[in-house]
Amino acid sequence: MPNTIFSRIRSSWVARQWDKLLFLLLFAVFFVFTPSAKIFTKQSLGTNAFARLLPFPTPTPAPYPINKTGWYPGPEISAAGVVVYDLSSGVTLFGRNTEASLFPASTTKIMTALIALEHYELDDVVTVATVANSGAVMGLVPGEQITVENLLYGALVQSGNDAAWALAEHYPGGVPAFVGAMNEKAAALHLTNSHFTNPVGFDDPNHVMTAIDLTRLAAYALTNKTIAKIVAIPQITISDVTHTRFHPLTNVNTLLGKIPGVAGIKTGWTEEAGENLVTLVERNGHRIIIVVLKSQNRFADTESLITWVFANYEWQTFSPPS
Repeated sequence: MPNTIFSRIRSSWVARQWDKLLFLLLFAVFFVFTPSAKIFTKQSLGTNAFARLLPFPTPTPAPYPINKTGWYPGPEISAAGVVVYDLSSGVTLFGRNTEASLFPASTTKIMTALIALEHYELDDVVTVATVANSGAVMGLVPGEQITVENLLYGALVQSGNDAAWALAEHYPGGVPAFVGAMNEKAAALHLTNSHFTNPVGFDDPNHVMTAIDLTRLAAYALTNKTIAKIVAIPQITISDVTHTRFHPLTNVNTLLGKIPGVAGIKTGWTEEAGENLVTLVERNGHRIIIVVLKSQNRFADTESLITWVFANYEWQTFSPPS
């Protein structure tokens, strides 16, 4: 009788747990017979055995920047917000007030260009309606017909407020909808401390960015070949679609052509914002983004930071022992 009761209990437990038992059995069979499980038993293959047995190549770690002197910039850099960022490794080499909300001024046009490129074709023709004549302009007139590509040159090279406004006004729903798309893109890029109220960079208490957000935006924008090409151009002349109105454009960034390796990307200035500058510099295979916000001399600050980076940093490649 006791054996019968025990058998019933055991059978009842097996019936309740059969699915878990089956899973454990299948897992054991998989672990024993799968080829990858044997990787952990091959001690003689060395520390790189796992990587060598993978069916795909493993990425080579980017060279890691090391400050060989231990020296960092001080009060000689006037900017309120600063980020110096190594693109390849993703390491911030220097920062000051990186999360402070500041006015981005015309560095806003980096986002404006991104939204335009996501929603328009370069050869789309825009008919200029409202002309934003305040601040820097490329010289558009009402009714002028001009391609999206040439408006991007006007916005990113000349920093034309009229060009940025024309791009935004062309959007379905007009400028408010375009600004909405800018904020949606900021959220998608995790620019958590950024908010836009206009496509130009006009000062507004709710139109703010941080130095770190602007760095992330610049890094993303530079993956777009059209933006990367345009922001590196010192000067160019473009025209409307009829080739009757010509617009000579000169890049506001005076470091282009002056400092070796400088390849863009955007300036900004208003009385409230102060002097802003986002810079890409490439030397010896290293790509550095430098952001200065609310500077008293953006070009001098950036030039000093470029000199500091390459005088004080070296890049080391770390490989696992073989």
